[in-house]
Amino acid sequence: MLIICDDEEMLLKEQSRLLELIESGFAAFRILVIGDVMLDRSIWGDVERISPEAPVPVLRSVGTTSSPGGAANVAMNLVGLGVRVNQAGFWGDDSEMRQLSAFLTAAGVDASGMIVAGHSTISKTRIVSRNQQLLRLDVESDVPHSEAENQVLLERSIALARMADAIILSDYAKGALSAPLCQAVIALARERGIPVLVDPKGRDFTKYAGATTICPNLQELGLVAGISPTHLERLLPAAQQLVAQLGIDYLTVTMSEKGIRILYADSFFHSPTRAREVFDVTGAGDTVIAALAASLAAGLDPETGVNLANIAAGIVVAKTGTSPIARSELVAEFTKSTQMKGPDKILDLDHLLVRLAQWRANGERIVFTNGCFDILHVGHITLLEQCREFGDKVVIGVNSDASVRGLKGPTRPVVGERERARVLAALGSTDAVVIFDEATPADLIRRVRPDVLVKGGDYTASTIVGADEVTTWGGRVEIVPTVIGVSTTNTIQKMTANQ
Repeated sequence: MLIICDDEEMLLKEQSRLLELIESGFAAFRILVIGDVMLDRSIWGDVERISPEAPVPVLRSVGTTSSPGGAANVAMNLVGLGVRVNQAGFWGDDSEMRQLSAFLTAAGVDASGMIVAGHSTISKTRIVSRNQQLLRLDVESDVPHSEAENQVLLERSIALARMADAIILSDYAKGALSAPLCQAVIALARERGIPVLVDPKGRDFTKYAGATTICPNLQELGLVAGISPTHLERLLPAAQQLVAQLGIDYLTVTMSEKGIRILYADSFFHSPTRAREVFDVTGAGDTVIAALAASLAAGLDPETGVNLANIAAGIVVAKTGTSPIARSELVAEFTKSTQMKGPDKILDLDHLLVRLAQWRANGERIVFTNGCFDILHVGHITLLEQCREFGDKVVIGVNSDASVRGLKGPTRPVVGERERARVLAALGSTDAVVIFDEATPADLIRRVRPDVLVKGGDYTASTIVGADEVTTWGGRVEIVPTVIGVSTTNTIQKMTANQ
């Protein structure tokens, strides 16, 4: 059996492409989510005593939150990635539907595939004290949907599937995904050559036959295979037989703290977990299938898609409650200076502003400094290392060749603008580099709006360009002492004297 091992280098090779997709490229794709939508509520509070009426805790409520759940949470994760989304399923004519519809509309989800059925909108209410779930109350009907309702949903799903770049079947066993609907959608997707991903339920996966991938967790896989999830050495090989039996391309198995595994008929690929600290696994599977679907729609290979999905899930489980992934969180993860490649840090102004917005959405402070940086020396390095101490992301404005000539004379710069930018971008203390043509960075500073503006000790607060503007929006100015006797001019003079 061929074993495809986890390869961190593979993810790094795809990093530029992934970053491009996360920042803007996923917006080019439309994904249809069909399945059981629901409203998730959480009642938060503190438990300080036991009821005198019965041996149960008394929750003193301090607040209630609501969010889209089930298949609707899958849609919200896709929106968070920047994907255009169509939602199809059932909901009732009630206040829960109106609240859920408002969430989806505000997020930009096209809910034209939703059918108002004779049942109530599915809802789940969790009672939570200090991040510990005490009780869950579900409101749903066990009466099957009528043939007429099923037929309308099938027709709308087929119509929307003709416009999709990928399809997700999100099955919570609440009645939206009948076998005829699944098979009709999968057949159309195969005909069109687009991926179909399934979040399954139940002991029988045959209604998902022909899909691109089915994405069970270990417990769901154990039910189908009839093998305990504690016996991975038996369960996973047995599961590989399902790939050929169901006519799917591969299984994508979420394994909790063990990561995610792709099971092909004769091989596998494993992506270990990337969660830093787990608070709540609610909705993590929705995040995984959304990130994988977006990746496949964009033409990425399954292994890269699973690695991206694993990173996204690691972010989500570090939060409490049903919380979809946001692009800003992924951008922050991918743009850590320790793992970014140098070329990915060199940006034009438009792309820099996009990245800045995403960093700020993630609560990160922006530090800005500027200069010619012609022949990098220890003074420059000291300045940039200090910049890192003042905030979370360091942006460097580099004078263009024309700008340097205007400031320093016709013999400068010694090193061209692209080479100077590339050297700066290779430093671990740098997160973004932008080249500007003006004699001063005043306009660039106004566009960047840094939280901290940093210059060397040969400046004073009154001579630093942009200092007054930075303070108007609540930022501050930091002056870093220069390294005595070290400058580009001195370096050039020494080189000339030795000739």
